[in-house]
Amino acid sequence: MNVLDRLERRFGRYAVRQLISYIVGINALVYMLRYGMPESDAISKLWLDPRLILQGELWRLITWIFIPPSASLIWIFFILYFYYMIGIGLEHEWGSFRFNVYYLTGMAATVLAAFIVGEGSTAIYLNLSLFLAFAAIYPDFEILLFFILPVKVKYLAWVNWAFIVFTVLTAPLAGKAAALVSVANYFLFFGRDVIRDTKNRGATLHRRSAFTLKREKGARGRGTMHKCTVCSITEDDAPVMEFRYCSTCDGHYEYCMKHLREHEHIKEDKGQREKG
Repeated sequence: MNVLDRLERRFGRYAVRQLISYIVGINALVYMLRYGMPESDAISKLWLDPRLILQGELWRLITWIFIPPSASLIWIFFILYFYYMIGIGLEHEWGSFRFNVYYLTGMAATVLAAFIVGEGSTAIYLNLSLFLAFAAIYPDFEILLFFILPVKVKYLAWVNWAFIVFTVLTAPLAGKAAALVSVANYFLFFGRDVIRDTKNRGATLHRRSAFTLKREKGARGRGTMHKCTVCSITEDDAPVMEFRYCSTCDGHYEYCMKHLREHEHIKEDKGQREKG
């Protein structure tokens, strides 16, 4: 990404280091606020609502990313830790600036989609795009599913892709838009790699098919053990066919079962053939 390289050289010093730590930390505080005061409507002040933003509540452009998912007190700890682990892993691989750009691009795309459809969304799809990016970089990283079963993240990524497709097909318009922009953000960063991997995979399959065909031709070129004197069929042509020598013919003449009793016997000493 040459554009990102130039931007990083110019603006990299402004990147927020460990951005995901602040996001996860504020999510935890908001969750505790909601948990401690379930009757409070303070959380509603954070929602991404295009109509209220146009009325001057500009903080909503940012605060929606701090709304934690609805989960039990035990599960929210693991969910937020999972977000933190993914974010730190991506920042370690990309650096702070590129991680900032990835996250902020996803935020901007989600806000734009909300204004287009006239309805806001949560940060769930933005976080899914983080997980897809993490799975693309660390496909063999294992996590303990249900704290017991080790599963590689590349398999969980396929589950996320299925969830995104299901959302696009069945969810209301706001959900469709949020899911689509999360995918768009992913392909913005990984599209070139996806295209390259697809081409390489196709070339590998082509080379493998060519090698298999060449090997099969080479095996046939080395000759066969059995060949019918009449129809020239071999065990390569009919693997289940049986071959026998004719005791009446002079010499070693082999026939398939179809022509074993239906052929002209070869008499080499008389230079003629007799009807079998």
